[in-house]
Amino acid sequence: MKISARNQLSGTVVSVKLGATTAHVTVDIGGGSLVTSAITNESAAELGLEVGKKVVAIVKSSDVMIAVD
Repeated sequence: MKISARNQLSGTVVSVKLGATTAHVTVDIGGGSLVTSAITNESAAELGLEVGKKVVAIVKSSDVMIAVD
């Protein structure tokens, strides 16, 4: 796979929780860090996501926001 995104985190799926339309996929990226992604149930099925599967989490930085007062 080739992709221009530079924020790529390799890891292992530790959970896939399906909702009504959205799946929450948690990936262990090592060092005690977890990343959770919300994707469609259809995408999770097409990717064959299951616990133990090796994946790459790709972060689109324009979608990561944190705020405090």
